[in-house]
Amino acid sequence: MKKTAVLNSHVSQAISTLGHYDLITINDAGMPIPNDERRIDLAVTKGLPSFIDVLENVLTEVEIQKIYLAEEIKTNNSTQLKAIKHLIEEHVEIEFISHSKMKEMLQSPHNKGNIRTGETTPFSNIVLESNVTF
Repeated sequence: MKKTAVLNSHVSQAISTLGHYDLITINDAGMPIPNDERRIDLAVTKGLPSFIDVLENVLTEVEIQKIYLAEEIKTNNSTQLKAIKHLIEEHVEIEFISHSKMKEMLQSPHNKGNIRTGETTPFSNIVLESNVTF
């Protein structure tokens, strides 16, 4: 049995394909994720699993250099923004972009997986840009 924190096989597979500058997204239940091979739907019911729990889990196995957040999170979900900043290491760059730009990133050729959570708070979406571990 797998010993590390990420047990979901689809999430684990997406993480294992990440190279430098590749992307993986974690999204709330309302994000219009393309229905393609990159869609990883973890949503069970409203709030389960939560966005922040999935982010915390993924970060145990992914080295990131940059994150992208919707500009709108600053005014529409400051509590979630604070929780995200608490989990992200200080050296990681944070770039705020429009929510529409974030939707475009779901289809980027560098995107290896779009994880859907049961989160129902607004703008609980993040794009993680991978780094190298050496």
